Amino acid sequence: MALLPGPPEEANDLLTVSPEKSCFLDESDSSDVDDGLLNDLELNPFDGLPYSSRFYELLKQREGLSIWKSKYVFLESLLQNQIVVVSGGAKSGKSSQIPQWCAEYCLSVHNQHGTVVCTQVQRQTAVWLAMRVADELDVNIGHEVGYVVPFENCCTKDTILRYCTDEMLLREMMSNPLLSSYGVIIIDDVHERFVSTDVLLAFLRDILLARPELKVVIITPPELSSKIVSYYGNVPLVEVESSYSAEVVYTSAIQRDYFHAALRLLFEIHHTQEKGDIVVFLACEQEIKQAYEMIHQEAMHTNPKLCELLPIPLYPHQSLPQYLPYEGLDYGCKDHRRKVVLTTSLGESLIWMSNIRFVIDVGVERRKVYNTRIRAESLITQPISRIRAEMRKQVLGTCPAGKLFCLYTEEFAQNDMKTFLTPKVEESNLTSMVLFLKRMDIAGLAHCEFINRPDPESLMQALEDLDYLAALDNDGDLSEFGIIMSEFPLDPQLSKSILAACEFDCVDEMLTLAAMVTAPNCLLDPTHEADVTKQSNRRKFLHSAGDHFTLINLHREYEHLKIRNASQYDIEKWCQDHLLNYTALEMACVIRSELLDIMKRIELPVSEPAFGSEENILNIKKSLLSGYFMQIARDVDGLGNYIMLTHKQVGQLHPDSGYCLNHNIPEWVLFHEFSVADRSCIRIASEISPDLFMQLAPQYYFSNLPPSESKELLQKALDSTSTITAPQDPEDDGETEDEEQSLSANAPEQRCNIQ
Repeated sequence: MALLPGPPEEANDLLTVSPEKSCFLDESDSSDVDDGLLNDLELNPFDGLPYSSRFYELLKQREGLSIWKSKYVFLESLLQNQIVVVSGGAKSGKSSQIPQWCAEYCLSVHNQHGTVVCTQVQRQTAVWLAMRVADELDVNIGHEVGYVVPFENCCTKDTILRYCTDEMLLREMMSNPLLSSYGVIIIDDVHERFVSTDVLLAFLRDILLARPELKVVIITPPELSSKIVSYYGNVPLVEVESSYSAEVVYTSAIQRDYFHAALRLLFEIHHTQEKGDIVVFLACEQEIKQAYEMIHQEAMHTNPKLCELLPIPLYPHQSLPQYLPYEGLDYGCKDHRRKVVLTTSLGESLIWMSNIRFVIDVGVERRKVYNTRIRAESLITQPISRIRAEMRKQVLGTCPAGKLFCLYTEEFAQNDMKTFLTPKVEESNLTSMVLFLKRMDIAGLAHCEFINRPDPESLMQALEDLDYLAALDNDGDLSEFGIIMSEFPLDPQLSKSILAACEFDCVDEMLTLAAMVTAPNCLLDPTHEADVTKQSNRRKFLHSAGDHFTLINLHREYEHLKIRNASQYDIEKWCQDHLLNYTALEMACVIRSELLDIMKRIELPVSEPAFGSEENILNIKKSLLSGYFMQIARDVDGLGNYIMLTHKQVGQLHPDSGYCLNHNIPEWVLFHEFSVADRSCIRIASEISPDLFMQLAPQYYFSNLPPSESKELLQKALDSTSTITAPQDPEDDGETEDEEQSLSANAPEQRCNIQ
């Protein structure tokens, strides 16, 4: 890729500013204050106010970061080139310092090309980094520095530096394809290789050609730097030196029961009475919960002379906001407490504690992989990557006495760990991604060359599913219906159900349901005997029509509490009494509000609430079927063993389903999610009739279903309906039969061509 020519010579003078000041601005020249005392104060170029004493305290800490040694090399590369790749280890300060320097660059040119955006793969990281950088720049969060994460925007039109998730920047591209509001775009967490990250990297190649004034910075670990540099055409590489020297201790043999081995080691460290906090990297969230309970139980029998163990569960994969102070998960703990952070993969970037002395790494992770054959995600346990193993070592920071305990052998690390794991585009459901790519095709960004080619089978299935959902026209391009579907930050099937609700006059209820299934699960699992009683309290919200309607009941009751001006304490107590997640319910309210705003913005009708009537319940089921006709299952033995209509995989209803609580097993169900994890479970299921399914499922979808007993039963339902609705006039029988044969013969041809 051709690079921009160097800037004018006067731009190079910007590099000669004193390191104690902005690299691009002399703050003392930005104000005409006449007062002699104020003239001696250094002014913040971002808000025009004098720096506080805290700014200088944090500045000393920042100057001790590894990235600081490469500061002027980076700034010169940024001035001279259109794209710069920065390579360095974790905890070197890349994610916090580089965006600040880029913001100073944009400010120095008066934002004539736009402001700065820095992407992260996790919402928690985006929020915490924004808070940290706002503190270091001595400005207010939400003004000069802000963040944009799913269903939360903490920015104004004057924000100079914003952190956001990859997916939020992609959504912004739908209305602003060339991202013209930004002068510098920083892509962080590249090594995680999320689908949204790879899509961004691919589109930036075209955007850079269309916008020669745009600057792009890619932050990557050393192991991936050469691949990124080559992908963008041998662009400049700034390498950050690492200064970590933690002691790494490997086991002599692979630990078969790594979970209990990790806990035994944790307690051994604690009994040595060596000072310092501990981080334990486990394989999955279930192990975090189990370890949390076991540490609490052990604390009851611990020698009182030992300091108290304080377990802190940190769930990086959880979509619930975990907005904790970036300074290090500081819960106001006393010195006599030892903090133990329990986390999994992706948790490395969320830990900012400065007192960590010990890290325990089990060396494996459970990863979700999408299986196109059964249309479900399964969990596989596999070794972590070498990149992640190195990041866990660097969690110790610059602590000279820190130790990393690896519960695996050194040979295992060298022979069984890959340098980096498989990119998500090769093992994910790509339906949402393909819908976005089709939308960007309309904007003229048709070419999208990925670093790694997406899984072909998953791509074909995504195109086929979009075809079934009427999101594509006969040429395989995005239909008008598909354009509207892409406006919603939802799964395409859920977007289709909302649009169908406009026809069936149940939009109000469908928006509530969409918010409840998009938010994290609000139903908590019982962990104690007392919780079983609380779980039974939820029975009054169960709806005979199914779990979807139970969720609507829960949301309505939660909203009624807020309308009655119940205090937050009362609302949280109500959630505790019914074993419900308060944060998840509150997030569902936020999601519903945003979905309602989208409906109004694109001028779609919103019906009045009518929940409870038989007609409304039927209409909600019709809306759900319009989007989820591919997710139908039938009970084959009367015992709750359901076979999926699209394949022969067997699943059972999830234990928190209302049908399980009432011991009522329907024959046919429409389900929201099928997961192959510890057990194959169907989550959020509602009873559906075969007649209704045959009425709303596309005929060409039904004709392409594999042969099965379920399909034969549905065909009988169709034949029965045809017989009942057939004309009684014998003179028309021949014509009707001919029409049916014609429709049947042409059914496969109704499908769009999949390129």
